[in-house]
Amino acid sequence: MNWSEANQRHLTVALNAVRDALEQRAVEAPAPTGEMSPPPALETLCKLFGLSNFERGILLLCAAVELDSKFAALCAKASGDLRRDYPTFSLALGALPEPHWTALTPAAPLRHWRLIEVLPGQSLTSSPLKIDERVLHYLTGLSQLDERLANLFEPLFAAGDLVDSHRAIAGKIAAILRKISPPPAIQLCGNDSVAKRTVAMASCAATDLRLQVIAGQNLPGDARELDALIRLWEREAVLGSGALLIECEAAENNSAVTHFIERMAGFLFVSSRERRRVCDRAFSYFDIGKPTSAEQRVLWKNAGVNGQLESLAAQFDLGAASIRAASAQVGSPEDLWDACRSQARPRLDDLSQRIETRADWGELVLPAPQKDMLREISAHVRHRAVVYETWGFAQKGARGLGISALFAGASGTGKTLAAEVLANELRLDLYKIDLSQVVSKYIGETEKNLRRVFDAAEEGGAVLLFDEADALFGKRSEVKDSHDRYANIEVSYLLQRMESYRGLAILTTNMKDALDPAFLRRLRFVVQFPFPTAAERMEIWRRMFPAQTPLEKIDPARLAKLCVAGGNIRNIALNAAFLAADANEPVRMNHVLRAARTEYAKIEKPLTPAEIGGWE
Repeated sequence: MNWSEANQRHLTVALNAVRDALEQRAVEAPAPTGEMSPPPALETLCKLFGLSNFERGILLLCAAVELDSKFAALCAKASGDLRRDYPTFSLALGALPEPHWTALTPAAPLRHWRLIEVLPGQSLTSSPLKIDERVLHYLTGLSQLDERLANLFEPLFAAGDLVDSHRAIAGKIAAILRKISPPPAIQLCGNDSVAKRTVAMASCAATDLRLQVIAGQNLPGDARELDALIRLWEREAVLGSGALLIECEAAENNSAVTHFIERMAGFLFVSSRERRRVCDRAFSYFDIGKPTSAEQRVLWKNAGVNGQLESLAAQFDLGAASIRAASAQVGSPEDLWDACRSQARPRLDDLSQRIETRADWGELVLPAPQKDMLREISAHVRHRAVVYETWGFAQKGARGLGISALFAGASGTGKTLAAEVLANELRLDLYKIDLSQVVSKYIGETEKNLRRVFDAAEEGGAVLLFDEADALFGKRSEVKDSHDRYANIEVSYLLQRMESYRGLAILTTNMKDALDPAFLRRLRFVVQFPFPTAAERMEIWRRMFPAQTPLEKIDPARLAKLCVAGGNIRNIALNAAFLAADANEPVRMNHVLRAARTEYAKIEKPLTPAEIGGWE
């Protein structure tokens, strides 16, 4: 006989004992049905919740009405009232063995754990009693998540592949769960949500716990609803040997999350980016980082990728799940590299503007020293794995290993174009972050916004272009009041993240001279973008019109007399092309002149005779 059949037989015997009690008002305890392994669900439940024999009888009485239609008539007959065809505390006190009043109180197990529900009625003893549906299913041998939790909780089953560093952490957590009672909450910190889930699942598998996960932002805000949810989960955890993982990354300051963590008893994992402090709960903290470079190389190899192992592990900081997803898209080495880029995009796309990079070195008109410095930046990004890891520079310390650059110059001098050229050559994504939108007047918010950007960018080592850096740098000054002090903290935080960022971070400014020299010393590269000379402007004009654009008597030497930067030149050329297309003509000098007048008016600059002499 299997356990399910034996459990059903045991429950039937127990229900028959309740029937005898109703029919004969007997006080004898039900006869045992022999040993079972594992024990019957009824006996397990009574032991888990500490039910007395009387409370056990009340639970069975409520279950009997649901499982056997004849019990309603028995209840009415035993009550002496044909209208009372339901169980009540009054009926139980008169018919069941070992009655005691304490079983009726809200603090007693039956009502505290919501094993039964007191339906509305005239009084406590005469009100109908109803067994909870989840408890009824459990007694019959069916174990499934309470439907009131099913929309909020998600079961997690088999753990994914664990790298050695994560397996060691899972082993430490399992040891804590086995030895400490009651166990502390286990806080898993870091940016890799999948890795944190995997570690939690492995820890639970080692301790025979069933793990469920809930998103912190989905917790109810109403205190009574939240307390009811906590009680339901605690009961579920007892019935199903459950542990809970609450993911707080999107609910950092949610008071409901704090309340839930403080009040919820039992096995609890808390997933967050940084350590979360809760006053009324003991914590054990574990930092779950991405797999090391060596572990990532092993993961790539296990996924069937044999080439590019060094370059992939050096450029991308991917977890096991992302590596599996990227390797599934392999068609060629180029496809694999692009697949890795796409794995890192979703989080950054929500925080910044991704720029499609098509520009190459041929479009960049700069003096030779500036171009040489840009090529040097590219070399640092390409060869950082060799210098940092193979040659051992990373062992000297992590500080200063980030590749950071400041592009300084007037608007339109090519700062953004240079960033595009670098990203295109390195085959990396370029994300433009407007610092004027990141900076907040609220204390701590600027750092939080910056942290989200850098954390999201780490996976792909994208090129980050922080535009309008003056919005932040201009605030750095001598400390005269609290606002100055917090402004300096914001700048220091940005520098610290740039120094540790595994990719390339570029800042742009129009006011290099206003920057603190101490700030400049912490940047690896400072590239000054000068206003283009006449010769450079002529070269820009030569490269500005695409080859397929119809031109007629366009004179780059004469156009170079327009004293504007490359960005303005592009605007003039584009506007001239539209004017020519509207007139169904090739682009001529008169179209460029009209476009130049429009551009000069926009930048509030006079168009001098020296610039357009001989055009008309």
